[in-house]
Amino acid sequence: MPIQLDHVIVPSRDRKAAARLLASLLDVPWSEDTPAGPFSPVYVNDGLTLDVGQIGEFSMQHYCFRVSEAEFDAIFARLQAKGIAYRSTPMGEVDMQVRTGQGGGRNVYWSEPDGHAWEMLTVSYARRPSQEA
Repeated sequence: MPIQLDHVIVPSRDRKAAARLLASLLDVPWSEDTPAGPFSPVYVNDGLTLDVGQIGEFSMQHYCFRVSEAEFDAIFARLQAKGIAYRSTPMGEVDMQVRTGQGGGRNVYWSEPDGHAWEMLTVSYARRPSQEA
């Protein structure tokens, strides 16, 4: 079996609000609590859970989702409908632009609610098609 990332802890000031928002943007299920600890899990897909934990102090993290063109359009529409500011660069100013030209795909970044750099893209710039399994 290839190695797979099963879950990751995402620090938050309000775990339930952060999990609810992320799940609504991605249109995936979530839960207020889990028996695995003080987390609000977001079930991204059958193989990945983001365990949102309430932590006082934390540094900004970067999380990126590779999605299809149709998923990008749907998530982007929900981002806009919620009035969430977005940008075309990971750490730059809010420019309300989608980045294009990254190997033929699109990507966009947002930072709600805890200042993390959330990204979604349609073509991975970290992996070229010949590298993907």
